[in-house]
Amino acid sequence: MADLKPIIHDRIQAYSNRLTEIAAFIGANPELGHEERQASALLMSELEKHDFRLERSVLGLETAFIAEYSVGKPGPIIALLAEYDALPDIGHACGHHLICTMALGAAIGLRSVADQTGGTIRVYGTPAEETKGAKVDMAAAGLFDDCDIAIMAHPYHGYERSGSSLAMDALQFEYRGKAAHAAANPEQGVNALDAVLLLFNGVNALRQQTREDARIHGIISQGGTAPNIIPDYAEARFYVRAADRAYTDELTRKVTACAEAAGIATGCALNVVSYEYSYDELRTNEALSDAFTANLIASGIPEQEISRGHDNGSLDLGNVSLRCPAAHPYIKVVNEPYSLHSLEFRDAAQTPRAYEAMLFGAAMLAYTALDVLTDEDLLQRIKTEFQR
Repeated sequence: MADLKPIIHDRIQAYSNRLTEIAAFIGANPELGHEERQASALLMSELEKHDFRLERSVLGLETAFIAEYSVGKPGPIIALLAEYDALPDIGHACGHHLICTMALGAAIGLRSVADQTGGTIRVYGTPAEETKGAKVDMAAAGLFDDCDIAIMAHPYHGYERSGSSLAMDALQFEYRGKAAHAAANPEQGVNALDAVLLLFNGVNALRQQTREDARIHGIISQGGTAPNIIPDYAEARFYVRAADRAYTDELTRKVTACAEAAGIATGCALNVVSYEYSYDELRTNEALSDAFTANLIASGIPEQEISRGHDNGSLDLGNVSLRCPAAHPYIKVVNEPYSLHSLEFRDAAQTPRAYEAMLFGAAMLAYTALDVLTDEDLLQRIKTEFQR
């Protein structure tokens, strides 16, 4: 088969102004998770213009969608993942306006060669990655089970191979006691804040006996209303993370035991809820990741500038990676080492430099998908690794 990558490149470049407009609009109009109505509507409208068939409000999630294009010829099913939720107060400081537009650009590029490649191109619109990620629901519902690959690229201050991430549970511990005047009749009170403080002391002791990959971190989200009133309600929120789901489950049981002990010690009633979704660890498909990296190198990125990937955060893509082969590489979109979730990164990710890198990232995604569509040996290596 003739080299189709120049055709993909030219198609993405032909739509570069429109893609930049879309990214800039989403970046300037940040929306929180499951509220991304403008972003999802804009992406769906653009995909429809390119003959993608739309399924809206997937699984009853208003801003989730699946867009699909196929010419009816058999071949692999490619999943391109779009995220478009922003962060509270600081907007698109994680660059999701670039992530979704890279997926859109890659889909437009692949659509231009679909007659030759066959297969199916899907764009999954996945709301709320930062909190209650829709990929968790989609994966649990089996919506990725027939995909041959799932891939996305994340903006960053450097190039990084797809690596691993931490599994995570989000736990909220709610204590109820009894209010009393702290000076006049303290003996009549049951102090819910004391229970939270004992919980933190228990967790701090627990940390000495955890693996190096464990991360347990929390805040007191409610601790009372006035210093002369014994708090009858207090609340703490924790993230519990580790390199795999099994150990994360073990840590969650131990942290919950600390919470239960604190309730017993203070006489407070305890309620435990998950205030965000649990995420599984990302298991990168190395054969797929190698294909993406090879396209970076072939496009002029020096191999020594592509670092080994490891994400100490948590991603809902982890849940997807347990259902189909997946990769999550990072693309350099800013020149300074700004941290994700910072105002500096947010502002730098909405500049011409970042939008140029976004177009490059879209091409890299499309080239990698093209390799899977046209190289049976690569596809088999990806499948064999995933089955192991």
